Amino acid sequence: MNLIVIGKLVNTHALKGEVRIISDFQFKSRVFVPDFKLYIGKDKEEVTIKSYRHHKNFEMCLFHEYNYINDVLKFKGSKVYINRDDLKLGIDEYLDEDLIGLKAIYENNEIGNIKDIINNNGYKLFLINDKYIPYNNEFISNIDLNSGVIVFKNLEGLI
Repeated sequence: MNLIVIGKLVNTHALKGEVRIISDFQFKSRVFVPDFKLYIGKDKEEVTIKSYRHHKNFEMCLFHEYNYINDVLKFKGSKVYINRDDLKLGIDEYLDEDLIGLKAIYENNEIGNIKDIINNNGYKLFLINDKYIPYNNEFISNIDLNSGVIVFKNLEGLI
């Protein structure tokens, strides 16, 4: 099983065991659906989503396995994981963490490697050699995971 972090369970909500999850995961619409399996905490305890709703900044979930607030209190502050294989990504789909480490190319010159992807208040940025480049289709020409390369365009003035 290939588990990846999708967020953090920050609190409970009401008495029926509903939990609040903070997540900036890019495929939330595929994950937060009824009957999708999540894994919570250090022990990666498997739970299945019974119901889901979005409320303010939170993803609110009830689980089939738990029906009362005292049952889910143990998860407070825990990381939430999914099995990557459950996402069923398409051919041209990838996760942000797949891009970390790729060679960055601009105008046929290597400008460095992607060190990190930073979420800056909802706007993602690539960190390449201590410089930030917007994670935006306007600046990305091509992503080739097989050869480990991301090609940028329109970077005049940014690097």
